[in-house]
Amino acid sequence: MDQSDQPSKSSSEATVTHPNSHTPPTFPEGDISEILGLLELLKAKSGRADIYKLAQELKMEFGDTLTVIRGAELLGLVHTPGGDVVLEPLGVSVSKAKIVERKEILADQIAKIPSVQKLCDFLNDQPDKEVSRQEVFEKLAELHPNEDVEESFETLVEWGRFAELFGFDEDLDAFYLDDEDESE
Repeated sequence: MDQSDQPSKSSSEATVTHPNSHTPPTFPEGDISEILGLLELLKAKSGRADIYKLAQELKMEFGDTLTVIRGAELLGLVHTPGGDVVLEPLGVSVSKAKIVERKEILADQIAKIPSVQKLCDFLNDQPDKEVSRQEVFEKLAELHPNEDVEESFETLVEWGRFAELFGFDEDLDAFYLDDEDESE
């Protein structure tokens, strides 16, 4: 039982996987600010909290709380043994970091998500490293046929902007790879 409370890999070796699934993990609806808030709360609670009590304390619906936890788990920031949520070493690092370092750590974790990797590859194959919203919807539907592509797209844009991986210009209907190195 004690082993189930321990993360299986060190934070530097953490890979993003989705348990009990052969498809790449999807994007939960939780936004980055909620995930960061969860980390701060867990840090204040010595790194561990009961999920049910946490939902009550946050005055959030249980399902909404699980969505935020799932997002943090997808990023390798927490794990959930039993009915608890526990900070991973990487989650501790993020909770202690200044905003620039937080963004760098989260950008690295977001970039490890298989769906994000596939979308980066897809964009890199495009002449201008950009596609329309509809093309992203089609790619997301291909990657996750049972998911709501609009919700996945909204999360992808938010997480991608935060991590400075992707951008979306609504006026031009252009979803693009945010490649700082392209001017070099």
